[in-house]
Amino acid sequence: MQFESESANQAQNNSPNSPTRNSFIKRFSRRSFLNRTTMLTATGVVAGVMGSTVSSFRKEGVVQASGRDVVGRFNYNRFVDRAYRVRLEAARLERSFPIPPHPTNGDEQRYANKIGSDSRGLPHNQRGEVNLEAYNSLTTALNRQDPSLYEKIILGGTRKLVNPQGPLAISLEGINAAQIGVPIPPALASAARADEAVELYWQALLRDVSFSKFQDNTDDPNVLAAVDELNRLSAFYGPKINGRVTPQTLFRGTVSYVDPSDRSGGTPRHVTPPGVLNGPYISQFLLRNIPWGTQYILAVIRTALSGNDFLIDFNEWLTVQNGGNSGRSINYDPTRRYVSTVRDLGEFAHIGGALYYGASLLLSSPVSLRDPLIDGGIGAPLNPGNPYVNSRTQVGSAATFAVGHLQALLNLGTSRAIRASYWQKYYVHRTLRPEAYGGLIYNNLVNRTQYPIHPEILNSQALARTYSKLGTYLLPQAYPEAAPLHPSYTGGAAVIAGVNVTLLKAFFDENHVIPNPVVPDPSDPTKLIPYTGEPLTVGGELNKLATNYAIGRGHGGIHWRTDGAAGIAIGEEVAISLLRDERLGYIEDFPGFTFTRFDGTRITV
Repeated sequence: MQFESESANQAQNNSPNSPTRNSFIKRFSRRSFLNRTTMLTATGVVAGVMGSTVSSFRKEGVVQASGRDVVGRFNYNRFVDRAYRVRLEAARLERSFPIPPHPTNGDEQRYANKIGSDSRGLPHNQRGEVNLEAYNSLTTALNRQDPSLYEKIILGGTRKLVNPQGPLAISLEGINAAQIGVPIPPALASAARADEAVELYWQALLRDVSFSKFQDNTDDPNVLAAVDELNRLSAFYGPKINGRVTPQTLFRGTVSYVDPSDRSGGTPRHVTPPGVLNGPYISQFLLRNIPWGTQYILAVIRTALSGNDFLIDFNEWLTVQNGGNSGRSINYDPTRRYVSTVRDLGEFAHIGGALYYGASLLLSSPVSLRDPLIDGGIGAPLNPGNPYVNSRTQVGSAATFAVGHLQALLNLGTSRAIRASYWQKYYVHRTLRPEAYGGLIYNNLVNRTQYPIHPEILNSQALARTYSKLGTYLLPQAYPEAAPLHPSYTGGAAVIAGVNVTLLKAFFDENHVIPNPVVPDPSDPTKLIPYTGEPLTVGGELNKLATNYAIGRGHGGIHWRTDGAAGIAIGEEVAISLLRDERLGYIEDFPGFTFTRFDGTRITV
């Protein structure tokens, strides 16, 4: 009722005859008149339409010059009023969605020393336990949300926390972050957390293995060892075929939703999106040069040389936990190549590239008749529900229903999805990063601490092989700075992937088969060769693009599988809400955006 009352007052203040609106008009009418006169005069000179300057404004707001109605009989008031009513309806619609439960794994309350919570960037003792005064300065700022208190957070080094106030910004479009539920992340002491760590240690061990070895006929002993161990874990939920991890499913992505049958809002429902297990590990959208007008963006990347592993020394690890700089840097391969190894994808996910904007260019560009593997697009049709697909007289533009419209939403969606993810990071979960979990393992095995780490990681082959290879129990990082200074759950890169891929599926035909698919040449990854397996669709390869990017952060050692899986689902929800609001503003005869969600169900927005 309060919302309706406030809306009524706003409507009264914005009505044409309200005192507030009239006062506003009086204060700005002279400036508006001069600005409009200047603009319209210039337009008349350039276009040759107007023979003189604007002489008057009609009472209803239509501009006249030389006695002629220049812009036509358009009801400005009705147009402006419709804009107001659409915005009001969008606000009411988004507010109508209930706020779901937001349960946590309880680790912050469970451990007085905060070993289960993210504390990187704050000062720590010699074992890596956070200074509690500093941790309290962080949580006080987060709880009271006073901008001045964020400036009083006690840091341990020169690195700064990443945007803790950002998720409190109110978005003028789309759903509010508090209206999106995510599953409870695994608790510190759980088998599920340990099993995710086992996968991460294997990802680090296999960084220099080619994805061409991730096939069911592989003879790579390390790939087979990873598959065998993951199959013996009690709580591993990565992709499987007939209940088993295989080389073909190894390190492929998943998405996690809240199970709707659980009213507490905490139980996860894990799915493997359509297309993610089909064909090559790497999405076609990461392997093709991107046409961009008269230019194109090369798909070959700058990647790291073998042996670039960081935070394997405890002092280096502690320096980074305190927010310091290790002074080390990545040694890059001087030869650029296509994404072909675990390390390559981790480095691509570290820095990024054209990604989703690039995907929109690839999808909308025609197939090249000259050299489709080098400079051609995919030539995908627009979504069959697009109102201009079958129009006899019109096409879309950047205003509505063309690629320019989509590209504007991609940029907007990225910002809004990050707000939703960071809200979960800072204001709900504050989950520790994998690198910090590795520090707990190290302390248990080297310093004989008794941190509650599940034995499935402590007794794993992945951990034993890491020590044998690198002489450390710490989780090897692919980046010298390790993870960004914000909590782990949910993944920011993953929500960006989720929102962008969902928007792309809403605008293009998901069922279109991608022409001329390729894979890197296993013997020379600076070259591509044709892929000749099962057909690859736009929808499947977009889903694969999202999971490649999310799991790629795990290849770098900085995110749990959970982070990416839940993050993609958040991004999807944000995209749906943006499309819902967008649709309210259209006048086209349009039944809605129809596409396939990451869980395989169809939706019309």
